[in-house]
Amino acid sequence: MILARLILGLLTLAPMTGYDLKKHFDSSINHFWNADKAQIYRTLNKLVDDGLAVVRVVAQENYPDRQEHHITEAGRAELAAWLQTGLDPEPVREPFLARLFFSGELEREDVFRILRARRSEVTDRLEDYRAQRAGLGDVSGFDRRAFLMAATLEREVSRTEAELKWLRSVERSMP
Repeated sequence: MILARLILGLLTLAPMTGYDLKKHFDSSINHFWNADKAQIYRTLNKLVDDGLAVVRVVAQENYPDRQEHHITEAGRAELAAWLQTGLDPEPVREPFLARLFFSGELEREDVFRILRARRSEVTDRLEDYRAQRAGLGDVSGFDRRAFLMAATLEREVSRTEAELKWLRSVERSMP
């Protein structure tokens, strides 16, 4: 259900093909949601079936026709209703924390190996987020939409920096 709302939100930016949507997921909202191609295409088909989006075929020379998806007025109404409803509870599922929680059964060096692997993964993610943020430039003078999009990325940068700090602390303090 949330995936459908995210796709509707992206379609408010511009008409998009499934391929375009996947690129947007990977480059602009991957810091809070990811989806694979199959999920996106399945959801697009459902949005069209439900009348929340329509497909327009755009002819191209030397390329297959583009199947652009456009949000409908019903889709805009659905998105607005979702944006104004109460927040959904966030499920807490942290596979890394589950692994760390039980790793007291391992040798100390094995635990360090787990912590270093996580730190490496988080460092890479932080670099990716910082690069995305740098690509946005200064958004303070932009419209509310651009500002809020950047704010979601800034939250993940802060959260990821905090996790790195916490990981270093665990490594330093572990008995």
